[in-house]
Amino acid sequence: MAFGIAGLALLFLLTAALYASVGFGGGSTYIALLALADLDYRILPIIALLCNIIVVMGATLRFQVRRLIDWRRIWPILLLSVPAAWAGGLLVIDRDSFLILLGLSLVVAGLLLLAEPFFRNRHAASRSAWSRRIWFAPTIGGAIGFLSGMVGIGGGIFLAPLLFLTNWADSRRIAATASVFILVNSASGLVGQLMKSQWEQAGMPITSYWPLFLAVFIGGQIGSFFASKALPEHWIQRLTALLILYVAMRILWEQFG
Repeated sequence: MAFGIAGLALLFLLTAALYASVGFGGGSTYIALLALADLDYRILPIIALLCNIIVVMGATLRFQVRRLIDWRRIWPILLLSVPAAWAGGLLVIDRDSFLILLGLSLVVAGLLLLAEPFFRNRHAASRSAWSRRIWFAPTIGGAIGFLSGMVGIGGGIFLAPLLFLTNWADSRRIAATASVFILVNSASGLVGQLMKSQWEQAGMPITSYWPLFLAVFIGGQIGSFFASKALPEHWIQRLTALLILYVAMRILWEQFG
């Protein structure tokens, strides 16, 4: 492993702390770090989704206690995303196809992360007409859920910018919505991934990565209670986006170069 398990655990802890402070799980960055560590591509989604679940459970509870989760508006987004995430996780794809899909997904995730501050700062008197259409929430939920299940990304990094773009709600409620979305879709995608790899076979190598799960648990707790003051949030997003884009370009270069 390029980083070593201890170094990778430290990076996971920092990632979890940063993402949990804004309601995200960090799946895209876990995937990026795991890809750099040259792990078996089949186990990348399983580890990343487990880490997502560990981190966003605390964030979701925090948002629920603060009554920021609007379940009446969230359920249409989850309606198709949950079965779609399961189906995406269950889908069997070869190594090259997975890495190409992962690379392209990370490109999109990195660009959306860079653009999110722009979406967040947009001012509008009312929500966009797009977000009021009956098909809007199920469609974006299903599409993001399916992609998330396949590559092991919770999907919040795709969902949040779209919600900001359409003025779906204020920033705190969008963060709460993204947190719930990541939690349920990570769980659904994980079930699909484990069914695909078979529970018994998947359990053996996963247990050896327990330091990563402990690291994100600790980091998630830190992030849930203490928002990071080391860097402004927009700089955290930019640096994370650059890392994701670097890994994406490296993966795609190795596939097409």
